[in-house]
Amino acid sequence: MALSKNLDLVKISPNSNPPVCKIMDFGKYKYELAKKEKESKKKQKVVSVKEIRLRPMIDKHDLETKANMAKKFLEAGDKLKVTIRFRGRELGHKEMGNQVIEKFVELIKDNAAPIGTKPHLEGNSMILIVDPPKKSN
Repeated sequence: MALSKNLDLVKISPNSNPPVCKIMDFGKYKYELAKKEKESKKKQKVVSVKEIRLRPMIDKHDLETKANMAKKFLEAGDKLKVTIRFRGRELGHKEMGNQVIEKFVELIKDNAAPIGTKPHLEGNSMILIVDPPKKSN
C-alpha cells in the first residue's frame, strides 16, 4: 500500500503495545523532527557565570564602577561570581573582605535576587555567588 503511493511505513512509537506506525514520507518526517528539535534548542537559555574581581583595599569609585558592570550582567540574566583576592598579610584581615562584599551587595541589591548565602573562603579568595532577579510574568 505504501509503495503504490511512493511513501514509507514509519514506526512512530515502537515501545507502545501495539507499536504505532504511519504511512508517510520518511524524509519529510525526519525534517519535521529536526525542525522541532532546533526550535526547542532556541528556546533554552544558557546561563553563564560572569566574574567580578575585587580587592580588600578597593576605592569607593572603583567599587561603584564594578557594581555598575555587575548590574549590567545581572540585567542580562547572567549569574555573578564576586571574588575578593587576598595577598600576603591581607589574608589575616578577612573582615575587610566582608565589609567590601557588604558594600558591593548594597550597591547591586536592586538588580539581584535576594542573597541567601554568605561569602565563603576558598584558599586566598572570598567568593559570593549572586543570582539574577526572577522575572515575574
